[in-house]
Amino acid sequence: MRSHRKVLTLNIPSRRAFVNITEQVNEALLESGISEGLCLVNAMHITASVFINDDEGGLHHDYEQWLERLAPHEPISQYRHNRTGEDNGDAHLKRQIMGREVVVAVTNGRLDFGPWEQIFYGEFDGRRSKRLLIKIIGD
Repeated sequence: MRSHRKVLTLNIPSRRAFVNITEQVNEALLESGISEGLCLVNAMHITASVFINDDEGGLHHDYEQWLERLAPHEPISQYRHNRTGEDNGDAHLKRQIMGREVVVAVTNGRLDFGPWEQIFYGEFDGRRSKRLLIKIIGD
């Protein structure tokens, strides 16, 4: 069994965004030379997420609205975490809801997706560099 590790650095200029990273994950898979195995994609920051869904603007808008209803950014005083001088208590909760990582099967050298599936990076407290781990294991 072999493994391949690649770290991407993302710097999202806005506080929140959803970024399709499927192409970068495919590039890492090609670099790995692995044809059968598993691919893990992990947000290496506690206010960012990785998830799989459809690349459709209306859905992303719906996510944004839904997450803001569940964990609104303001007033920032509603979060005990923000008493530390931070203003990102909501971002931690949004990350928890959307998930830390995904694992995708690799079959015949390709990500083994269902229809319309794509991999996304979810940013909930941007405006600085954050890392994303791609780890591929297999043969």
